[in-house]
Amino acid sequence: MGEAIDLEIVLAQAVTVSKPKPATLIGAGLIEELHDFVEINSVELVIINASLTPIQQRNLERALDTKVIDRTGLILEIFGARAATKEGTLQVELAALTYQRSRLVRSWTHLERQRGGLGFIGGPGESQLEIDRRLINERIDRLKRDLGKVRTTRELQRSARKRVPYPIVSLVGYTNAGKSSLFNRLTGAGVFVKDMLFATLDPSMKLLQLPGGKKVILSDTVGFVSDLPHELVDAFRATLEEVLQADVLVHVSDISSEFHQEELADVEAVISDLWELEEDSTLAESEKVPPIVSVWNKSDLLSGDEREELKDRSDRQDNTSLVSAVAGEGIDDLIEQVEKILSSRDQVLSVDLPYSDGRSLSWFYDHGTVLERNDNTDTDTIEITVQLDPIAHQRAIILAEKESLRLY
Repeated sequence: MGEAIDLEIVLAQAVTVSKPKPATLIGAGLIEELHDFVEINSVELVIINASLTPIQQRNLERALDTKVIDRTGLILEIFGARAATKEGTLQVELAALTYQRSRLVRSWTHLERQRGGLGFIGGPGESQLEIDRRLINERIDRLKRDLGKVRTTRELQRSARKRVPYPIVSLVGYTNAGKSSLFNRLTGAGVFVKDMLFATLDPSMKLLQLPGGKKVILSDTVGFVSDLPHELVDAFRATLEEVLQADVLVHVSDISSEFHQEELADVEAVISDLWELEEDSTLAESEKVPPIVSVWNKSDLLSGDEREELKDRSDRQDNTSLVSAVAGEGIDDLIEQVEKILSSRDQVLSVDLPYSDGRSLSWFYDHGTVLERNDNTDTDTIEITVQLDPIAHQRAIILAEKESLRLY
């Protein structure tokens, strides 16, 4: 993860901890080795890919004589550097303050913000004695209120979208799976793409017209990661709410990764956590969880034999596509899968319109797929048969009542 926030990695080491030490997590022998390495190489930061207690973090900093942060601290630092909208900034700060609150007195001495992100990695800063816990708590309460307003705004935005009903297709997946590359491939958008973790934090959305004529809103979301702390899932819930509102989820995974199966399981676990956080738990599971299209991305990184084998497997599995967002391989198949799912929910109706009602005729063309049209010059009417998604179907009924149109 270090590269994701412009840190120079001088040593990456996997260690086995058979019995975690309550005071330091890792054993004294390893601490001594790390101390010597830190001293010789003037290392400014040690990252422990695990959750540290405040006591463990403080003791490690003293023993290694350098700054130490754990997995959650690093994720928050990356999120802090990536947040681009006011909403994203609020979410990051709430998660950071909640995490930081228990560490103010006992371990933290480097809270100065001399660089991007949240300042966890910054140089020596103000003393903990200058941090007022009461002010921290007040700020947390204020952030929660602000995020509540954000959620209210999102509800209004969703209501507005229902007045111009386009289905939402959300790209989800493990961080660095290639979601933003796929988003760009599908929409031609210039979303930030880089081979790093958490390159996308704030969701990007764009209107996309599918080959069959149906229009959808495509959403690119923040990448998931294994062992994401529960408090981070809660704090970033507003960012991920588009996932909960999606009509179709496109689960993008890196098929070339040696940890492909583990990453798939991690994403499924986070999605499950999101639905558990839904306030309306009375809905049946089938009503809450949208259909999922599995996308095995980065096929261009596979050998020819591997591609052929996986292509055969994907063809035999429902709603599964082998693609390369970079090369464009399999994109047509993916779009076909999405269109098939969306069309399966559609309803067909016929309507008679007078020649003079060009506005209603235009509405049906804009919000559905006209399957058949008959112009009757004797009665000066147009009869169309149109395929509509469920929301547009309801609006068509309202429109017909308002304009006295005959539906059948």
